[in-house]
This record gives sequence, C-alpha cells and structure tokens, in this order.
Amino acid sequence: MGEKLTVTQLAKCIDQTLLKPYVSNEELRTHCEKAVAYGFKTVAINNAPIPFCASIIKGKGVLIDAAVSFPLGQCTIETKVFETVDAIEKGADEVDYVVNLVEVKNRNWAYIQEEMSRIVEVCRDRKTTSKVIFENCYLTQEEKEKLCEISLEVLPDFIKTSTGFGTGGATVQDVALMKDLVGGKIKIKAAGGIRTAEQALAMIGAGASRIGTSRGCEIIEQYKTILQEGK
Repeated sequence: MGEKLTVTQLAKCIDQTLLKPYVSNEELRTHCEKAVAYGFKTVAINNAPIPFCASIIKGKGVLIDAAVSFPLGQCTIETKVFETVDAIEKGADEVDYVVNLVEVKNRNWAYIQEEMSRIVEVCRDRKTTSKVIFENCYLTQEEKEKLCEISLEVLPDFIKTSTGFGTGGATVQDVALMKDLVGGKIKIKAAGGIRTAEQALAMIGAGASRIGTSRGCEIIEQYKTILQEGK
C-alpha cells in the first residue's frame, strides 16, 4: 500500500451505512452525528429519511449517499431514474443504484447499458456522484467482466462490489479484478461484510478508494490502535 493512510484519510474513504428497514429517527440522528464526529465521507441511507438526515449533517463536511432500487435492483429503468432524481432533489449528494440482475442473467446487455447510461446522466447533470452496484456474489466471471466493459462505455464515478444484503460481500479478489478491468478510469467501492480495519485496508490495497460499511466507527478505532502499535 506504500505510505500509511492517516486516520483522517481512512475516514474519508468510508461511506457509513445504515440501511436496515426498521431504523428510528433517534438511530438516524446518532448515525449522522457519529459520522460528523469521525469525519466520514458519507452517510449511506435509504431515501425516505434523506431530508431528516440532511437537516442534521448538511454543511458539516459529511455527504448523503442514497441507495436506489435497493437491495434487489428489480425496478424498471423509469422507476430507478425517478428515484434517483427524487433522492437528489431531497438532498442526496451521491447515489448507489443496483443493476437489474435479471437482465444481467438474460444477457440483455443493451438494457443494462441503457439503465446505467440514464442514471449516470441524471447524476452527472446534477453534479451528483454515481455508483453502480454489481452484487458480485450472484455473478459469473464473464458477467463481472461485461459489467466492467459497459461501465467503461458509460463512465459512472464508481463501480461497487455489493449491497451487503446478498449471499456474499466484498472480496479482495473482486476488487482487484474490477480495478484491473477499469484501470484508473472508474473508482472502486468495496462493500459488504467489511467489519475490521484489516479488511478495509486490504480492500484499499487491492484498489478500492471507497469502503461501504456499518462498522466505520469500529474500523477507525481499530486503525488508531494499529498506528499506535506501529503495525
């Protein structure tokens, strides 16, 4: 990895997630306040509470990351585009959307490219960061490669390994593959099952520049210990 990251630099790689469907406003407030205290890049949340979270963190150095068609990706293109626009208008600074995995399995690559193009265009027009979630645990090597190929045509800001709600999460191997296929043209976000500083650092070492995790606070505290011990 070369020179070690500072604690601040690692924190700015983290999208601190709270995506469970049974969260209270009190939990959301605590989530946002901790994100500000730790200096994370974003809070990754479902769309309905965007205005509430925006009222807490806007202007405090942490962005709002909206999950679109989450976690299954089984909305129509039109619905995904509407949800993306609505999320941005409500206060989202970044958007993570899930590809239509049924159409991936159907090898309907024209559909996948249209979906990606329309959502990325909406984000680009509104100066919003776009991230495309592949959900690699359900994909073959060929499907991962094809999604990377389409991504190089469309150029979202990020491609992302997983939702964290599938049968598997991020792997170092998948991050390295995605990075190798897209080079420096698209950034990589690793998400799903990342619970420790060692895991986060391994993903960054493999090529990820963003980490999606619900354990950001624990990761930062662990990393402080690693630095103190000189590991």
